Amino acid sequence: MLARCGSMVVVSNNGDGGHQAPLAAHHPLRDDDPVKVNSFWLDSRLTASPAGTVYSAHEDDGDSVMLMLLSAGAAADSAARARFAGEINSMHIDTVVARGGEGQSDGLMGVRYRDDDHPELPQLAAHAPWAALAFDGSLRAVEEADRVLTAVDLSRTPPLSEPAGPAYKLHWINDTAPGTTRSWPLGWPHRTDRAGWITVLVSFLLMILLTALALLLAILLFQNQPLVNAPQPIPSPASGSGSGSGEPQSGSPSESGSQSGSPIESPGDGGGPYSHSPSMNVPDGDESGPGAPSPNRRL
Repeated sequence: MLARCGSMVVVSNNGDGGHQAPLAAHHPLRDDDPVKVNSFWLDSRLTASPAGTVYSAHEDDGDSVMLMLLSAGAAADSAARARFAGEINSMHIDTVVARGGEGQSDGLMGVRYRDDDHPELPQLAAHAPWAALAFDGSLRAVEEADRVLTAVDLSRTPPLSEPAGPAYKLHWINDTAPGTTRSWPLGWPHRTDRAGWITVLVSFLLMILLTALALLLAILLFQNQPLVNAPQPIPSPASGSGSGSGEPQSGSPSESGSQSGSPIESPGDGGGPYSHSPSMNVPDGDESGPGAPSPNRRL
């Protein structure tokens, strides 16, 4: 079944054995292609010409559309912008989903105009004209977009008279980079519309698995570590000793008792161990402590 919407021809299969139109070919986006135009996320390239590029795009939770964006050269030429606006205004209102950019707010399709919600700065270039059309995925829809672009760059327009003189070429025909677009807020570094619940669930399970693996490796690394004894306490220096080494003096109890001034039994008076008679024993040189005066042997 053929349905004509203005200058847009849509082919559909009504299920009665009719011939189905071939599907359009999708090509990957390039590095210089924008990520988003207004509220439409770009998915793939459909076709391109010196006048602009046609993309497959979609809104958040919306259907797929065919978005035409003029090139930088065509967007800078007022005549090219006017030809593009005339082609969009001649379409049916059901074919045009949205439109925007410089010089696209007038005409019959002005009701489909969408203003770009972003901060306006005077030193920045104006947005390139664009239009989002209804897209059924067929090749015929892409051919219609090619017709609009060729009407903008005049590549298939026949001359009005016999050609004479030098060849004519548009001054912007070699500036084929995509036109100026800006999105606010910025779409980088992530695109939340791409992540479904399955992707989020798999990412969460993978994070839990990596965390458990890290804990297991930590347990295996530290469970066989040798035990470390506590450091020995530092002994305090003995009171009354002249040496500053702080090590306890070794010796028998009898030696320590004789050095500490305990009573010595006198052999002459037969007294007990508590006798207070003075002792005339002269300590040897080994028993005298460091710094003690040497005894006078004449006494």
